[in-house]
Amino acid sequence: MPLWSAAGDPPGWQRDEPAPPRARKRKRGRKRKRGRKRRGTRAAAMPWLDFLDDVRRMNKRQLYYQVLNFGMIVSSALMIWKGLMVVTGSESPIVVVLSGSMEPAFHRGDLLFLTNRIEDPIRVGEIVVFRIEGREIPIVHRVLKIHEKQNGDIKFLTKGDNNAVDDRGLYKRGQHWLEKKDVVGRARGFVPYIGIVTILMNDYPKFKYAVLFLLGLFVLVHRE
Repeated sequence: MPLWSAAGDPPGWQRDEPAPPRARKRKRGRKRKRGRKRRGTRAAAMPWLDFLDDVRRMNKRQLYYQVLNFGMIVSSALMIWKGLMVVTGSESPIVVVLSGSMEPAFHRGDLLFLTNRIEDPIRVGEIVVFRIEGREIPIVHRVLKIHEKQNGDIKFLTKGDNNAVDDRGLYKRGQHWLEKKDVVGRARGFVPYIGIVTILMNDYPKFKYAVLFLLGLFVLVHRE
């Protein structure tokens, strides 16, 4: 016959005491936080999961169609660029200001629209974009002086508005004047700071490749 204690419980048996109300609240709070954290992680991963699902669902025909669509976009952009070259007469109808040498007229990141028609004469005070032998990037500066020869040929000197001296130190060795063949275009209008993305892509190549990669993926996956 089993022995029972005076309190009615078996010997050696311990009764579970209920947790205090404050401890129960802390426990429920920890559970809620863990639940919110898991839901936040799932929500953050949802765009990438959706993207991967779209890629997996694409069959070969859809993939070929999207690649063709991407090629058409690139071809259209090149055709528009070539059309602008023909209309403006400039090999680079649109350029981005990369330095502060023309402040306050133009600031770093401004987008310039150029023309370069042969019949338009170069004037003092005009802002030109010119290329120097040995330098890959054209320069945007103002015409400071013009020297006209007896045969009608024109040479000119340039200077940045924000520079203390003229550009003779930038020209190739032994060159003191620019000629019309050095001109890429003349500024006809601008949009402020719109070209800052180009500067970031030029200064940080990894950023450029990341942007191009994401744009390519978007075009390939986007179905509309």
